[in-house]
Amino acid sequence: MNRPVLYAVIAVLAVVAGVFAYQAYQRDQNTLQIEVGPKGVKVDPPG
Repeated sequence: MNRPVLYAVIAVLAVVAGVFAYQAYQRDQNTLQIEVGPKGVKVDPPG
């Protein structure tokens, strides 16, 4: 396998990994967050 093809494959894999990471980030943003701390319980609704 020559070098340009290898670089293209690595670039495609990096883009795909970035897309999946962004989708996971967005999914985490839309979940209910409950935090317990010294000031009590804090609930952040989705969105």
